[in-house]
Amino acid sequence: MRFLLPLALLAASLAAQPLRIIAIGAHPDDCDIKFGGTAVMLAKMGHQVKFVSVTNGDAGHHEMGGQVLANRRRAEAKESARRLGIAEYEVMENHDGELTPSLDVRRQIIRAIRQWKADIVITHRTNDYHPDHRNTGILIQDAAYMVQVPNVVSDTPPLRRNPVFLYFSDYFQRPNPFRPDIVIDIADAFEQKLNGLDAHVSQFYEWLPWVSGVSAEVPKDPAARKDWLRQQRTNARLNDSTKAAFEKWYGPNKTPKYLEAFEICEYGRQPTEAEIRQLFPMLKTMPKK
Repeated sequence: MRFLLPLALLAASLAAQPLRIIAIGAHPDDCDIKFGGTAVMLAKMGHQVKFVSVTNGDAGHHEMGGQVLANRRRAEAKESARRLGIAEYEVMENHDGELTPSLDVRRQIIRAIRQWKADIVITHRTNDYHPDHRNTGILIQDAAYMVQVPNVVSDTPPLRRNPVFLYFSDYFQRPNPFRPDIVIDIADAFEQKLNGLDAHVSQFYEWLPWVSGVSAEVPKDPAARKDWLRQQRTNARLNDSTKAAFEKWYGPNKTPKYLEAFEICEYGRQPTEAEIRQLFPMLKTMPKK
């Protein structure tokens, strides 16, 4: 019975002050894609959400690049943050397509997590098609313990409590498929998430359609192209494990439409189901399995 008191104190602490969440993606749009709807919901509840892009996105286009593209993408990220209603969107000055899990970048990550005093850190898994995604995942894994070590990056005070580290969802199967430990119904926030994605014009209407060979499909009219983007961002690939996890958190009588899912990293603090409901308050009133 001795473990009940700390859990109760933890729940009271989390309830008494806003949560601090930092989502760390490789590029200026990754967090928006994987976490945008949940971020909208948390921000509306009064919690502090920050997005970080570890690279400046200066390679992600077919017609421009370098600092001109980096500046454009930073402006798009700033506009996305405004539309999503989150507190901050930081874009670091590391080159797109050249990210490595170096000690220098690890220090940047440790500082960012400490300065935000994060309760939750969310990032990519390390098995991913893009080297920047993989290396961002490695960087966060390498920082997961070090954020508490005073003699590492000693210019920034260490965290006194380890955050919960989570992974964004993906569809890669080897060596291990994504495990949807936490599933959030973002139906009520989907349109606002879409507004955030729409701010990344260089990506969703130019670069990504070009690299996928579907540029001709993108309408010229802003309203029409946003409708096109809406069709691209449905749960067409919702798999059985995600459906089962959705039922665990929301019960059997609700049909999933727009979801975001997260896997609990084995590094960092391991939350109980009760703590997950504190860290994601939109789950608090949902039926328990």
